[in-house]
Order: sequence, then structure tokens, then C-alpha cells
Amino acid sequence: MNEGHRHDAGHGHAITNEQRVLWALLLTGAFMVVEVIGGMLSGSLALLADAGHMLTDAASLALAWLAFRLGRRAPDQDRSYGYHRLQVLAAFLNGITLFGIVVWIVFEAVLRLLEPSQVLAGPMLAVAFVGLLANAAAFLLLHPGAKENLNMRGAAVHVLGDLLGSVAAIIAGLVILLTGWMPIDPLLSLVVAALILRSAWDVVRRTSHILLEGTPEGLDVSSLPTVLKSTVPGVKDVHHVHAWSLTTDRPLLTMHVDVQPDADPLKALRDIKRFLREQFGIAHSTVQIEQGHCVDASAAGSHGMPLSDNPRAPDAEGHLSADDAQPRHTGCR
Repeated sequence: MNEGHRHDAGHGHAITNEQRVLWALLLTGAFMVVEVIGGMLSGSLALLADAGHMLTDAASLALAWLAFRLGRRAPDQDRSYGYHRLQVLAAFLNGITLFGIVVWIVFEAVLRLLEPSQVLAGPMLAVAFVGLLANAAAFLLLHPGAKENLNMRGAAVHVLGDLLGSVAAIIAGLVILLTGWMPIDPLLSLVVAALILRSAWDVVRRTSHILLEGTPEGLDVSSLPTVLKSTVPGVKDVHHVHAWSLTTDRPLLTMHVDVQPDADPLKALRDIKRFLREQFGIAHSTVQIEQGHCVDASAAGSHGMPLSDNPRAPDAEGHLSADDAQPRHTGCR
């Protein structure tokens, strides 16, 4: 589990991820108004692009904050796992909106390159500098929780885009002030768009992996049986392993474990759960203990992983050929 999350939960005075997002939302919303006015007065695309980005940022931060609020709701009859997955869904939606922002910035930049317009460097620089300070403060608020929590990461990427936009606007303003070269404004906007696109892809890729019930990052399911057999006494075979995540810091796992005939099933279960918790941070696992026979073996093919890679139907007497009788995968998969 996220260390920062545990710290926040255990100390009432520590700022939580939810509070970080709320403060970032207030900062972003307040400065967005300033940047829109500054962009219109100066005629700077870099400022207007950043202001448009900040508008979606305010919405995305509000969504992230709402996800944290709803995520605290207790499990109910309809959602036995609770509402934690809302954080991932919010991060996914934030990543998708970033793609839309990139398209808009690129479109506007191309128009400015084809038909250059006058930019007032003085007001542009002043607004961009204040924006840099506001965006830096918001990013510093979100960054501590962005590494482990995808909802925080999605919000932080939005704010990072604003931060880069402010830097680009300052550079563009200085170039225009010193040289009068107007194309620098849309060109730097394209650079910012490329950086935003890279971060957006990372957020969408990771959230999609979780929404598709992908294996938790850092967990090698293929090697888990071997590790368990060599680490936990009494474990004979491990199969039917499934691992997924509610959020990045809430991995889940189910599996069947065949233990030795003379092993204590309850002790083996405790040892396995302790191993999963200490080595992989999996606090919620469902382990089915078996001795000599997998109760689901007859239905193994229904799980999408047949006992044979090329199964064939039995003959008229109900027998399989010698080749078919030797499954390529041992145990229940």
C-alpha cells in the first residue's frame, strides 16, 4: 500500500491526497481567470492555450476530488469492493481529456504559424510569471501522492502541463520582447503539446491496464508458484492464479494451493497470506487450499486456459487418445 496513504491515515494533522487535490483545484481555478484575461489582452496563444488547459484542469481536479470523496464510501450490496475504482476511472477520464487538449493546441498553433498575429510581450510575461508560481505550488501539492496513486498522477499531469505552458509562455515572451519573432509563441505551444501527450499516454495506459483487470505492477504471476513452493513449507503446487487491482495501491489475488499430505492446511494458509502481504503488499487474497485434487479440474477449460493447448473431443466410447490424455499444463489452471 502507498506509504503516503498510510501516513495520512494515521496522522490527523497530515495533509491527505484529497486535501491536496482540493487546494490545487482552488489555485488552478483562481489563476485560470487571470490567465484568460491576460491571454486576451496580450494576444498570446501560449497563454490562451494554457488557460484552456487550466479550464479542463479545474474540471479534472474536481473529478479527482470527487473520486476521493466517493471512494471513502463503504461497500454496499451493489459494490462489494466499495468505490475505490472511481479513482482509476477519474484518472482515465483525465488522461483522455489531455488528448483533446493536445489536439486543440496543435490546431491553434498551426493556424498561428500560417497567419502570424501580434503578441504583446509585456503583459504576456507578467501573467506567465504569476502562472508559473501558481502552477508550481499546485504541482508541489500533488506530486507527493502522484507516484503511487493514479488519480493523483492524472491530476498532477494536468497541472504539469500548465506548468510547462507557463514556462513556454515566459520563453516566448522573452524572445518576442528581444527579437520581435512572433512564430516562437505557437512553436513553443507545440513543444508543450508533445510533452503533455507523452504524460497523457502514460496515465491512459496504466489506468486502462487496471480497468482491464491487468496484473498489478511488480507482480510476476508466472514465477509466483515457483517462489511459493521454495519459500513456504508444505506447498506442493500452485495454480489457478489470478491477480488484479482496485487501484495502484490495492492489489488483489486469488489462487489454488495444493499442499503436501502431511502439511497443516491452516498453517500453510497463514504462511502463504503472510508471504503475499510482506513480499507483494497484497493484503486482500483468497487462497483455496487443496490436498491432492483440484476441485475445479473438471471445469478448467471454462476459465479460458484449457488443460491441453489443442484439446480434442473423446471418441464414441468416451476415451481420449494417448496424446490427448497427457495435458500440457499440470493441475488446474
